Amino acid sequence: MTAPGLAAAAAAFRALHRPGNPVVLPNAWDAYSARIVAERGFPAVATSSIAVAESLGYRDGGGAPAELMFAAAGRIARAVDLPVTVDAEDGYGLPAADLVAALLAAGAVGANVEDSTGGVLSDVDTQAARLAGIRAAAVAAGVPLVLNARIDVFLRSTGADEAELVDAAIARAERYLAAGADCVYPIFCPPETVSRLVAGIDGAVNVHWRPDGPSPAELAELGVARISAGGALWRMAMDSYRNAVGRLVI
Repeated sequence: MTAPGLAAAAAAFRALHRPGNPVVLPNAWDAYSARIVAERGFPAVATSSIAVAESLGYRDGGGAPAELMFAAAGRIARAVDLPVTVDAEDGYGLPAADLVAALLAAGAVGANVEDSTGGVLSDVDTQAARLAGIRAAAVAAGVPLVLNARIDVFLRSTGADEAELVDAAIARAERYLAAGADCVYPIFCPPETVSRLVAGIDGAVNVHWRPDGPSPAELAELGVARISAGGALWRMAMDSYRNAVGRLVI
């Protein structure tokens, strides 16, 4: 896809982030799973880093070489005629311009960027500057990538109570949105915190869907603007495969 085509797709994807009428993203990990997402009528495709990495024989959390992750994203983007957003983990240590170039070369129009590396939560000032650099690089490239700033306080923090984590997530969200993020993603926030996060964040909020948690309709009622399945569907698919393989044991 040309730069003007990617720019149009990015604008269309950004417009799908509507509080109370969220874009729902059943994360894919290869061309076939992406085609299923498209066939079921979803308006965009997101990748899952854990699913892609594991399918390539690596662990999540930066274990897979960046070039292999972007190559997989490229195969997904070529398989569907929909906007594709990539779970870019922490950016793989790439300078902002190189990260943007890799995303665009893969045909992506959006990216998740985590605020922790190696299991350690990033300094908020450093991460805000990182996001600002990515935004500037995307503008310079002529494609306004949809940046989803992941907030890992619920995943990485220990010893803090729930109220403190909500406050920390809101504080990080404010910084990241000001730096140029389009959406913030307080991953693994407990269901009971969603309404407080949505109320406290002046911007689009992404919530992780869990099979045993609130339904997409319930999350929409809470004002969420984006719902991601992350690696949940891949895990469910692998569980089904494991069970099916077990039926072949003599």
